[in-house]
Amino acid sequence: MQVIPVLDLLDGHVVRAVRGERAGYLPIRSSLAATSEPLDIARALLAASGARTLYIADLGAILQQRPHVATLAALRAALPGVDIWLDAGYADYASMLALFARIDANGPLTPPLAATLVPVFGTESLQDIHALRAAETAGFAPILSLDHRAGQLLCAPGVCESPEPARSWWPRKVIAMTLDQVGSYDGPDLATFERIRAAAPAGTEVIGAGGIRHGDDMAAAARTGALAWLVASALHDRRIGGPLAAST
Repeated sequence: MQVIPVLDLLDGHVVRAVRGERAGYLPIRSSLAATSEPLDIARALLAASGARTLYIADLGAILQQRPHVATLAALRAALPGVDIWLDAGYADYASMLALFARIDANGPLTPPLAATLVPVFGTESLQDIHALRAAETAGFAPILSLDHRAGQLLCAPGVCESPEPARSWWPRKVIAMTLDQVGSYDGPDLATFERIRAAAPAGTEVIGAGGIRHGDDMAAAARTGALAWLVASALHDRRIGGPLAAST
């Protein structure tokens, strides 16, 4: 199972995400790097995991404050050959496209000389169910994050049908995101993952997120059929990494 490292950006720093309680997030203190500077942490996470995919949550954008445009452009330019999965709180396709244009304007390099940006649409922010299809038609290969808290899907009225968004507009990749488990060391929410995977249309790749503590959790997640899992704290604290992350 692939480990996909996670970078959470807030106020210009990489922060440690804990249970989705964003008001309390602090600059990361990581055993992998001496600073909380985004590029230093990004390189350290990729090296520790052996991954060529980096998930970035721009919490400034998600909280409707200020997106990290210059930081994202610098990361994209400095990480050639990496896929950056970017959740920036897109409400619709137009807002996604506008942010991508601003990032491009701040960073002149384009693939294959820069990282590829892949939009992640989180249900906690999404306001238009047509956004994913529009992004897919435009060639962006969007990802849907089904965001849960306290066992409930976070989703705007009119966007989701009970209990989840209409599966007809799910893209090829879907993330089972349980915010309560993020950074918690409570273990992964395998029940939610398995429910989403069982309901997913044929051919859908379902990716887990949050709660990984050690190699046994990785093995348990792999047994559910997960192809990948989003991980941050266990990498920063060296509970997984190196050969373990690459081969589990």
